Amino acid sequence: MSDRGYRRPRPLSPLREHLRDTFWFAPTAGFVCVFVLWLAASELDDTIVALFQREGAYDRLADLIAFSQDTKTVVTAISSAMMTFIGVVFSISLVAVQMASGQLTPRVVRIFVRSRISKLTLTVFLATFLVSLLVLSSYESETDPRRVVSVPLVQSLLILLLVGASLLLFVVYVSATLRLMQVGPVVDRITRDSLRVLGRMPSGPDGEDDPGPETARVLYEGRSGVLRDVNTARLVRAARRQGVVLRLVPRIGDFVVPGTPVLAVHGGAAPPRRRLRSAVSVSTERTLHQDLAFGLRQLVDIALRALSTSVNDPTTAVQCLDRIVSLLAAVARLPLGTVHHRDRGGRVRLVQEGPGWDELVDLAFEEIRWCVAGSPQVTRRLMAGLDDLLRIVPGERGAALLRHRALLVGTVERTVPVAADRAFALRPDRQGIG
Repeated sequence: MSDRGYRRPRPLSPLREHLRDTFWFAPTAGFVCVFVLWLAASELDDTIVALFQREGAYDRLADLIAFSQDTKTVVTAISSAMMTFIGVVFSISLVAVQMASGQLTPRVVRIFVRSRISKLTLTVFLATFLVSLLVLSSYESETDPRRVVSVPLVQSLLILLLVGASLLLFVVYVSATLRLMQVGPVVDRITRDSLRVLGRMPSGPDGEDDPGPETARVLYEGRSGVLRDVNTARLVRAARRQGVVLRLVPRIGDFVVPGTPVLAVHGGAAPPRRRLRSAVSVSTERTLHQDLAFGLRQLVDIALRALSTSVNDPTTAVQCLDRIVSLLAAVARLPLGTVHHRDRGGRVRLVQEGPGWDELVDLAFEEIRWCVAGSPQVTRRLMAGLDDLLRIVPGERGAALLRHRALLVGTVERTVPVAADRAFALRPDRQGIG
């Protein structure tokens, strides 16, 4: 694959990914920001009091003291109720996420964990609680305008502003959490993320160069995990400086352990370790960053759970098949398989294995086809999807679809004894049973 015509995928930052997968960073940053904001508001309040006292505007200052004393009741109520409110809201949310993971797939938990609205809501809630405590500490028992030192006027307005933001975010957060429990929004989110990955991924060979015989191997060093990211730019530079061709042995999404080959070297000695440092990144689970097949894997998992005897929800499986067909249609005419990354001179420096068309089709339909016996709604949608894809794909890619179509027909013929029922189950219908 030539480097001309696409931009190499941006390498993942392990720190950035760690922060996105945690809930502590956003509240901590929020605490720091609101503390600085409270200090500025406190200084502004002191400046206002000093200004009024210098000008002798004691009547106006007395009005401000009365207003701040009125808001003290509100601030006290906020400080005492906010932590209880936070506990109740997020406890219910965690139960909702657990239900969604049980009905759909455990991987939807990652959507909640990485949700910006979830983290922003928690941050604003906790920041409101912190500011309410800080504002309460600013109130004085002295109410004489001539002797008072500080009147928390701006601070009171700040806490009221945070309360308003908390109420608004609460409504948005509840709406987002409820959508997480619905099948349609979840599978749509997975599909959109997968299409974004497809838009930035290099695809297919454009004239494959033979890298020559293998001359060395680089073994993996580090903790075991799923290969989630490859810094292709760094590997291309290292191979160019060494005058060799590197071939990535595992594929994105493979589980690697220390001591297993991670790079095969063709045409010379392996590049120094320092040039390969952080070129590959592992994690505890797969991500969509460079993993073209992971979106299909999630959709298939949801469909399989829906088709299990404990759930028995064929309509959800049909919704997943809708998105699976749309993803396959998006890659139907794209070159897939082995990717050849070239340097600025046009020479191949990195060979990376990717999923081919047949592998994607098998991933999309094989397991679902094993579970569709007795569910005409799913078999009809599956037949319609295969027929639609056969109209789209180039001729050489139709073989995999025809094979799955024939296997589906054979499965229905073996499991459905009545001829009329077989004909009904094999009639293509994009709505399943519309």
